[in-house]
Amino acid sequence: MAAKKKPGLRSAEWFGRDDIYGFIYRSWTKNRGVPQDQFEGRPVIGICNTWSELTPCNTHFRVLAEHVKHGVLEAGGFPLEFPVTSLGETLMRPTAMLYRNLASMDVEETMRANPLDGVVLLMGCDKTTPSLIMGAASVDLPTIGVSGGPMLSGKYRGQDIGSGTNVWSMSEDLRAGKITLEEFHEAESCMH
Repeated sequence: MAAKKKPGLRSAEWFGRDDIYGFIYRSWTKNRGVPQDQFEGRPVIGICNTWSELTPCNTHFRVLAEHVKHGVLEAGGFPLEFPVTSLGETLMRPTAMLYRNLASMDVEETMRANPLDGVVLLMGCDKTTPSLIMGAASVDLPTIGVSGGPMLSGKYRGQDIGSGTNVWSMSEDLRAGKITLEEFHEAESCMH
């Protein structure tokens, strides 16, 4: 039996069917405690979340995603949050750049394979942002990117200290004997 497709809603290919597949898609969504009127006939908006405790740039995305969900609900949509590969240069070895294309494929295939009518990308850092944009650009869905903003500078002995520059200069100062190991470790706790 053919699906009853509602004009303009890609998600109707899942939820608007009167066959076994429509039954499965609707029942699994209802089993999460979501009434049918909350998702059927409404735009399903994916919230692509790169939150991870391994990626300091994105640790606040758990809270940000909740705000995006409320906005989608207020606008009459049905939000569905989904995780994707999160790239953080600070902990990944040898470099997060090696995984950018993998993360892009994760975004693309998750968007393509699910009943989404649009997507909000939650992104931060210089590897995660391009990977999300690359993945979303490969799928013909309306997409909005929300940047988590820059990593803010910390304070060390009254001076601004940033992980992008001071980590290198302080490392060299330690090697040159200009600062002690204790001062070096003290500065670590001031970085954001």
